[in-house]
Amino acid sequence: MQLGGTALKRLNRTWRRRATLQVGLLLQDVESPFNVGAIVRSGAVMGVDHLYVVGRSASPSTPKAQKLAMGTDRYLQVRGCATVREAVDAAHADGYHVVGLELTDTSAPLHELDLRRDVCIAVGNEARGMSSELIAACDALAYIPQIGKVGSLNVAHAAAIATYELRRQEWAGAQGDPGGIPDPAAGTVP
Repeated sequence: MQLGGTALKRLNRTWRRRATLQVGLLLQDVESPFNVGAIVRSGAVMGVDHLYVVGRSASPSTPKAQKLAMGTDRYLQVRGCATVREAVDAAHADGYHVVGLELTDTSAPLHELDLRRDVCIAVGNEARGMSSELIAACDALAYIPQIGKVGSLNVAHAAAIATYELRRQEWAGAQGDPGGIPDPAAGTVP
């Protein structure tokens, strides 16, 4: 039976209570408003706190971005930054460890990094990826392993996978982790 109404709210509240770390996203030159809107929506779903927008990135408030975001940008603190340095400095000032999602010779598989801290995931342009300036400014670099015949993910999908991995690691390492999904029907959801 599908969950709905109160049971769904209880389930979501249970997971939200287990999420204590801050998550941020930094977008550099993500030009498609549809990608920005999708990133905002999945970010709101995963409890992203801050969104730093730099360069030629589309504004989350444009009508095309809003078509996908559906107003969920109100749940994120959005900050437009004039330069990469300003964006990274703002993320650091907010307490984030900045992890760039880019395939380089020093990148590690995302799931192998210990992400159980306040992390801001940085992503770059749909075609060109992150600039060398942003790559150099990141505290760590990661990539999402891929086994198919296509060599890259859409930036919005990559951001969603990365934010989920942050939460997955946090939940897996939580003290008192019940080790399973709460069952609202059985009354095990607070």
